[in-house]
Amino acid sequence: MAAILEVKDLQVYYGVIQALKGISFEVNQGEIIALIGANGAGKTTTLQTITGMIPSKGGSIIYDGQDITRMPGYKLVPMGIAHVPEGRRVFAEMSVLQNLKLGAYTRSNKNEIEETIKMVYERFPRLEERKNQMAGTLSGGEQQMLAMGRALMSHPKLIVMDEPSMGLSPIYVNEIFDIIQEINKSGTTVLLVEQNAKKALSIADKAYVLETGNIVLSGDAKELMNNDRVKKAYLSE
Repeated sequence: MAAILEVKDLQVYYGVIQALKGISFEVNQGEIIALIGANGAGKTTTLQTITGMIPSKGGSIIYDGQDITRMPGYKLVPMGIAHVPEGRRVFAEMSVLQNLKLGAYTRSNKNEIEETIKMVYERFPRLEERKNQMAGTLSGGEQQMLAMGRALMSHPKLIVMDEPSMGLSPIYVNEIFDIIQEINKSGTTVLLVEQNAKKALSIADKAYVLETGNIVLSGDAKELMNNDRVKKAYLSE
């Protein structure tokens, strides 16, 4: 399998504090890759650096054979990278449909955009029911669905998701993870940062464990689920 994303020796600083200490990992085409770790381990920083929101101090990020290390985020969307940020970040004062259309801002073919909206509604029937409702009035789970639907509007090859289950009820958590698997089965590669390690490992192909800016463990997700160190640190209820 070919790697769609290669992160090599990535280093990121916030002032004098080194947030990422030279991490390396790869994401193969068609996989679900999970990054797990405690709060402050560097998971969100990793995603934000990949998607051009934070500059790196050293190392490289290769996407689909191209070096995107210094590329701003807005240039990455047309290349096929979509980011579902932590905290959902929907446009509260806009309708569900307006939010979805914003997700397609890099595309110009109106018919194709309409087709994609239909596809998003098939995957998230609740969004169609609420298409004229202001996004700010949706429940947390529905806002998460909207954030995911909006990301799919750009037809991404790689979707990067930051804490999709955060703050959601258990029912919504299961639904969101089912949808992530469906998105993946339809051909989109997924890089997932998730506090709920058990859920993340249950759907991922491979996983990397981050601790204070370093990758300390990596491997097959199912094997990591049975690793004593992972169990003790992240899977104990």
